[in-house]
Amino acid sequence: MTHDSTLHAAPLTEDGAGGWVVTGHAEVCRILADHDTFSSRVSRHLAVPNGMDPPEHSRYRALIEPHFSAARMAELAPRCQAICDDLVGTLAHGDAIEAMAGLADPFALRLQCAFLGWNDSRHTPLQDWIQQKNAAVASGDPQALEAVAHSFDTTIRTILAERRSRSDAFPDDITTALLHSTLDGQPLDDAVLVSILRNWTVGELGTIAASAGILLHWLATHPDLQSALRRQPEDITAANDEILRIHAPLPSNRRITTRACTLAGIDLPAGARLTLMWGAANRDASVFDAPLECRPARSPAANLLYGAGIHACPGAGMSRMALDTLIRTTLARTRHIEPARAIETQPASSPASGFALLGLHLHPLSPEKSA
Repeated sequence: MTHDSTLHAAPLTEDGAGGWVVTGHAEVCRILADHDTFSSRVSRHLAVPNGMDPPEHSRYRALIEPHFSAARMAELAPRCQAICDDLVGTLAHGDAIEAMAGLADPFALRLQCAFLGWNDSRHTPLQDWIQQKNAAVASGDPQALEAVAHSFDTTIRTILAERRSRSDAFPDDITTALLHSTLDGQPLDDAVLVSILRNWTVGELGTIAASAGILLHWLATHPDLQSALRRQPEDITAANDEILRIHAPLPSNRRITTRACTLAGIDLPAGARLTLMWGAANRDASVFDAPLECRPARSPAANLLYGAGIHACPGAGMSRMALDTLIRTTLARTRHIEPARAIETQPASSPASGFALLGLHLHPLSPEKSA
């Protein structure tokens, strides 16, 4: 699967609905660097901090970044390894599996709950909510989407209320730390807390699961790279970034112009709505030689997988650690990964990326089926 529908498109085109689609790498980088002209305030909903511009963005970004520190990631790494050992160990039996529901989705769910300090009782409600969200997105019904969003915000507010009422019963995890955080000497209000936690769950669950599915599918369909990474697992992180450069787990992001400007030779008015296509920019042949070829040794400097500038993903280190652990564990605990004909593989429906269904065989190290 090449995902090259916009490979040769003009860098800026009209979307047919009054907005513009940005596919050129240079144009996307210019937008990311010029937040005075291209604002992130594109939604009527509070989005902390990715829906903010400086100086407000800078204040909230400084509040969030310590939660993704090297020390926090070192604490999370053993739990991530245990999650991967459990999931891969259970599924590496050689029979056909549907790897999104069986591996990618639970991996993302359990990882994020571990990161946030949410116990196992949250897994099923969150999984149910994800299914409801996917159905609402597929339906295109704005009322259904609004209802699902409200339901999730209510869940987060319930978690916050439990933490406040029973503070001694919970560890000093990231959710508790957020509750104790202050900005300009004042505690964070619930709207801000809900926005942050929504971003770390709604956003990250989908992106991490999509990334896991994309990587597993790529290795299953590119046995030469799979073999190379089995021999040299130290190359896994670079290979993951390169695969996800080609097949973006997060399709797009939005901006709005604050003033009249010229982009790719086209005059845009103030208020023009722009959709930045990450995958297309990351396959721009003027920047990446043979852009559809996976070259793990390629310089990562131009890769926009985790964005760039002030809005670069604060959780990039966590994502790389988690995906590295998943792929490393899967390769270490199997002798071969290949597509499963018995289970149809289906791409995810727009606006999602990756796969809705992913049929795989994870063949164990021993020819016999693992227990």
